[in-house]
Amino acid sequence: MSRKTSSGRATALPGWLYVLFLALLATGTDEFIIAGILPEVASDLDVGTSAAGQLVTAFAVVYALSAPVLAVVFGRFAKRSLMVGGLVVFVLANAGAALAPGYPELMACRVVAALAAAVVTSAAFTTAAEGAPDGMSGRYLSVATAGMTAALFTGVPLGSWLGGVLGWRATFWLIAVVAAVAAAGLLGTAPRIGGSAPAPLRERLAPLRSTAVLRLVAVTFLAGSGGLMFYTYLSAYVARTASESHTLLSLMLLVVGVAGLAGALLSGRASDALGPRRGLHLVIGGHVIALALAAGIGFGGVGGPLVVGAVVAFWSVFAWGLNPPIQGSIMRAAGPEAGMPALALNISGLYLGTGVAGALGGILVAATDVRFVPLLASGLLLVSFLLTLPRSPGAAGGRASRRAERPDGSPSRSSAPPDSTGREPAAVEQ
Repeated sequence: MSRKTSSGRATALPGWLYVLFLALLATGTDEFIIAGILPEVASDLDVGTSAAGQLVTAFAVVYALSAPVLAVVFGRFAKRSLMVGGLVVFVLANAGAALAPGYPELMACRVVAALAAAVVTSAAFTTAAEGAPDGMSGRYLSVATAGMTAALFTGVPLGSWLGGVLGWRATFWLIAVVAAVAAAGLLGTAPRIGGSAPAPLRERLAPLRSTAVLRLVAVTFLAGSGGLMFYTYLSAYVARTASESHTLLSLMLLVVGVAGLAGALLSGRASDALGPRRGLHLVIGGHVIALALAAGIGFGGVGGPLVVGAVVAFWSVFAWGLNPPIQGSIMRAAGPEAGMPALALNISGLYLGTGVAGALGGILVAATDVRFVPLLASGLLLVSFLLTLPRSPGAAGGRASRRAERPDGSPSRSSAPPDSTGREPAAVEQ
């Protein structure tokens, strides 16, 4: 990968960005890894499968609820310190999980790991956005996002395989080692991005009450619900429309992983070229079309491995391309001073959407047929698309705002709005 500086000279992306990828690969893998080693954990700790499954639920709930709160509490600290400190706690929590003598101790370690991951993730995305040169925030965010995407499609399967070979405790040791390497790398390479200036709690909470920010979080919630609903029931959809072959399903999941990773990276470039808001229109609009095609195949009876595979690949590109443009839009709406809590709130919206996706999809499949899943999902995405459109009363202001922003959607130096306290946005030290 390469970038161009303001002078137009091509240079390599900085090493710290790939370390961010590694850090988010570790935190993302930790969230879902229990799903791949569930039977081993339940058997070794002498608990039921449902109880072991609550280790995943606890991590997700704690992560979602704590992310915006911790972002406000720790927002005044330098981002590098937050990431390194958070990763150290994360390493200790996973080492504790590997050594846990029983279920209560393992649950406690999972809660601590979730709290640390929430801090690391929010600080990492803020660093990627604020540490990017002019016109490249989308690409920087896409590399960070790719770490979370890779966790789902590579980290979790690798961890599950290792757990099967060496035991489930080895999986947590692996996550701890990867996170420790990331912490050491960030300590030496991450840019110095300061925290927000001291302010009363009411002012620090202001971005969490911003209509523009909440509107974008609603977009994330709806888009995440729709996309993850289809992903949750993808195996049932493939069996219904193409084949029940286990080999075919494995190939489809591979297609989703490769296309999803490509989508995460490509959407960052689109966000830089078009601006994050137009990039968001492109990604969500394409997602709506992809889900509509999936529904059409299901009801039209025109499926088959090649057709379904092509549609699944097309869908994956847009489904995993959401984060860079939505994060860029949120950074623009919140401003640099409030970027971290706003991004944390967006993460909570995504996690909440994930939970709703499974529940709604389950109700729908139980009552009707799996072919209705992409139909409902496309409806949710359509509503999220409508939320991204400018409102008529503010059209003039929106045009003025767009004139004042750079191609990547960040405010120009001369026109960046002050934060809620009247201060200018914090500077970024490279």
